[in-house]
Amino acid sequence: MQNIDVKRRDFLTRSALALLGVTTRGDAAHSTGSGQAAEPALGEPAFAKATADGPIIDIHQHLGYSGRPDDVLLAHQRAIGATTTILLPAGRLATGPSTHGGLANGLQAEALGNEACDQFVQAHRQAFLFGANDVPDLEGATREIERYLKRGAVVIAEQKFGVECDSAEMQKIYALARAYDVPVLMHWQFKMYNYGFERFHKMLEKFPRVKFLGHAQTWWANIDRNHTDQTVLYPKGPVTFGGLTDRYLSDYSNMYGDLSAGSGLNALTRDENFTRDFMTRHRDKLLFGSDCNDRDGGGPNCLGAQIIASIRRLAANRQIERKLLYENAKSLFRL
Repeated sequence: MQNIDVKRRDFLTRSALALLGVTTRGDAAHSTGSGQAAEPALGEPAFAKATADGPIIDIHQHLGYSGRPDDVLLAHQRAIGATTTILLPAGRLATGPSTHGGLANGLQAEALGNEACDQFVQAHRQAFLFGANDVPDLEGATREIERYLKRGAVVIAEQKFGVECDSAEMQKIYALARAYDVPVLMHWQFKMYNYGFERFHKMLEKFPRVKFLGHAQTWWANIDRNHTDQTVLYPKGPVTFGGLTDRYLSDYSNMYGDLSAGSGLNALTRDENFTRDFMTRHRDKLLFGSDCNDRDGGGPNCLGAQIIASIRRLAANRQIERKLLYENAKSLFRL
């Protein structure tokens, strides 16, 4: 990494007003409004055939999301055209501060855990993959995650807990990700999940071989340099170039962006002129995910379908579209 010392001073100076000492007026929960078809190693023709538009990898879905039955999840993924889907499990049940007294059990979305995701994937090997997860400050958290990495989990995710992003517990997880060469996907939500967004550059520098995926409200709100009130989780209107998220993606080769959920859709659609340039500049760093609890995939209210449509409409060319919907995930997860 070039000029790390300069970048560190730049981060600390330019981020202070926006990201330090801001009082909260209430934190929203995770938004829920928040094949072998083309590649021999991916997808399942009988499940979701790749159309002329090409295969799609969905890097962010949950089993049992808001109580959604498995057959409905299968139909949903088929409807949005996902030929490969990565299921992100919850950690173990816990009632401490990091789960906000149990509120974040099931990732605040009724998501099922490691074993359920592993078993589901064993029954749908050609169309689904899974991640490994646990509450980072629970005794034996890294052992729990490692057990499922050994079973074939392709990511540590979704880390969505009330902990400091640079805590000793989180650094153990980053070290585990480095040892197994898997990405870590983090849900950034101000004063709720993963504290210290303005300090995360230190972790990117300390763990340069670990690939990190940024996701959720605080991650996407900070594409805008003028985003100073961090309690606003879904900002609207024009985006000014140079936000902290934009800089993380530009300055660090190990930082990637997960376009899923209401926060991702909001970021794509709030300033479409900015988005076209943003998608072009970061065409190798952005990945499609749905994170959608919708039961009618492809319908007008389906987040996954809306995000896919926005990518196709705003991508400058077909090559960029395919990178965001398929190729970047294929490369990052070594599929």
